[in-house]
Amino acid sequence: MKKNILLNFLLCFCTLFLTGCTHLFFAPTRYAYSNPADEGYIDEAFTFESKDGTKLTGMFFPSRTAVTKGTVVHFHGNGQNMTSHYRSIAWIAAHGYNVVTFDYRGYGASGGRAGSLPGAVLDSVAALQTALDLPGVNVDKVIVYGQSLGTAMALAAVAESGFEPAAVILEGSFYSYKGEARAVLAKHWITWPFLWLPTVAISDKFAPKDEIKHIKAPKLFIHSVKDTLVPYSQGKKLYKAAPEPKLFWDVPAGHVEAFTFYGNYFSPRLLEYLDKVLKNKPGAEDSNVYLIDEPTRTMKLKSSLEEKDNNMPGTGMQNGTAGNTTVNNAGEAGVKQTGTDFEDIPNMSDRQTEETGVFR
Repeated sequence: MKKNILLNFLLCFCTLFLTGCTHLFFAPTRYAYSNPADEGYIDEAFTFESKDGTKLTGMFFPSRTAVTKGTVVHFHGNGQNMTSHYRSIAWIAAHGYNVVTFDYRGYGASGGRAGSLPGAVLDSVAALQTALDLPGVNVDKVIVYGQSLGTAMALAAVAESGFEPAAVILEGSFYSYKGEARAVLAKHWITWPFLWLPTVAISDKFAPKDEIKHIKAPKLFIHSVKDTLVPYSQGKKLYKAAPEPKLFWDVPAGHVEAFTFYGNYFSPRLLEYLDKVLKNKPGAEDSNVYLIDEPTRTMKLKSSLEEKDNNMPGTGMQNGTAGNTTVNNAGEAGVKQTGTDFEDIPNMSDRQTEETGVFR
């Protein structure tokens, strides 16, 4: 009797937990975790609208070099908001790249409510299209970078918009929503009897396995071999489904830590990879790159501004607007696979990875 009651309870719980409950995949917060300006960055906060009119927010980190090499559009994971994720890629602004990151609906200062997968895809498409129109962005040199749930959003944005980026970087990616939900249930024996539930309760619309088939750009996959949030096997499965050219990097541990905890090792590799991917792309962007003129708070050509803060931290800048928006102050392409030599990479055995729902 007690056993039947327990099984019925677990069945009801799993059903409620998974049922289209795309809330399973979203864990937003409204809290501002950090201010980029406090860390020496220039961030130019801007607002834009999703296709359905939902007001969204983003941050633009302009390149800090004389010649801008390209622009990285960042799609963060499912937890918290962009103020806790920008460090993963904002550092690259010091090496000649603009960076655009944003919050999906219901995250941070963005309007609307989180929990709708189609809504998040609309937001991702709008963010990509907005990034292409920002001052100083050469559309031939746009790199799309997604982390965890953001890998699915990045792939959907590219596939649904029809835009062909110079490269796509996927860190902590997964093959399908059903597969990731099954991986959650498989973590504990007590939920093993319900491994069938995602098959009927979770939609695979916009699943990475389908979206990636349409993307011809060079693809870089990055995944931790000890990832406890998105199984390594999910990333490898998506990699195998992806068309050439593609490349796969193993990370020793963590979830999406390649350019933070393991940054000393992987950041230089990423710069080298992007240099190779972009070397045949036409035109430099130094003729139309804009920065904030702090005294007047207006956008000016980089060439018209004096070089400031030559001793800036390797990751950063100060404060800042992109286009007509309002300032808020707020490996080698084409190679199939490469292994990672973990020697000299920091040990992460004592580092705890925060879990937020399915992803982070």
